[in-house]
Amino acid sequence: MGPVNPLFAALVDDAGLFPPTSLPMADALARHEADRAAGSAVLTHRFLCLASRLHEITSPRPERIGVIVDDPLVELPDVDLIEVRLGKPVPRSGARLFVEVTADELDGLDAVAHPHPSTGAGFKIRCGGLTREAFPSPEEVARFITFCARNGIPFKATAGLHHAVRHYDPALGVWRHGFLNLLLATHAALHGADPLPILESADADGLARAAVAVKKEEALRTRETLVSYGSCSTSQPLKDLRELGLIGEDA
Repeated sequence: MGPVNPLFAALVDDAGLFPPTSLPMADALARHEADRAAGSAVLTHRFLCLASRLHEITSPRPERIGVIVDDPLVELPDVDLIEVRLGKPVPRSGARLFVEVTADELDGLDAVAHPHPSTGAGFKIRCGGLTREAFPSPEEVARFITFCARNGIPFKATAGLHHAVRHYDPALGVWRHGFLNLLLATHAALHGADPLPILESADADGLARAAVAVKKEEALRTRETLVSYGSCSTSQPLKDLRELGLIGEDA
C-alpha cells in the first residue's frame, strides 16, 4: 500500500458490528482480517466491540481492539482504547479513555470536569444514528470542536459519517455530516477560525482542494485532536477519498 496524506492516515476505526451494517461477529472478524491483510493506511485496523460481546471474539483475534463499555463489570482484556458514556462507570484499564458526550450535553461541556491533555484521554461525539433526532446540528458540532481545540482535548467521532462530504439523506430527511468536513473543521478551529462554515459545506471539490492545501505539520496537529472515527463500512471511506482524488488506488 502506498503512503497517504497524514490528514487521512489511520483515520477509520472498524465499526462493522454496529448499525446500520450490524455484521454478525464471524463476518465482522473475517472482514477485519481481510482489511488487515490489505493494509490500507487510511484504516486504523482497530476493531470496535461492545464490552458485553468481547467473549464472542474468536481467532484470529484482532491485534487492536477498541471497547465500547455497555457493561462496566466485564473484565477487559488487553485493549487499545475504551469508550464510555458521560456519567457511566469506567472499568479499570490502562487503555486510552474517550468519554462520549451527546448533542444535548454539548452546552454543558464547560461545566464538565474534562480530561487533562497530559492523560491522553478525550471526548467522543456521536454525529448521527438511525433517526433524524440522532444527528447533532452543525452548530452543535462546531461548538464541540471549538471546545476541544481550545482546551487541547483530543476526540473521536462515531455514527452517521457514511461519506466524506456533507450530504442530504432523503430517507431520514436530514443532512448527514461528512468526515472530510469534520477534519477540515478541526483544522480551522485549531487556527482560531470558525469551523461552522466548513461543517455546513457540501462543496466536494472545494473541500478536496482545502484538504490538499493543508501542510503536513498542520495535518499532524489536526489528527492529534481528531484521533479517528468509527465507520460500519471500511470500504466506503476509501472509495470517497479516491473519488475526490485525495488518495491513490493503492492507498
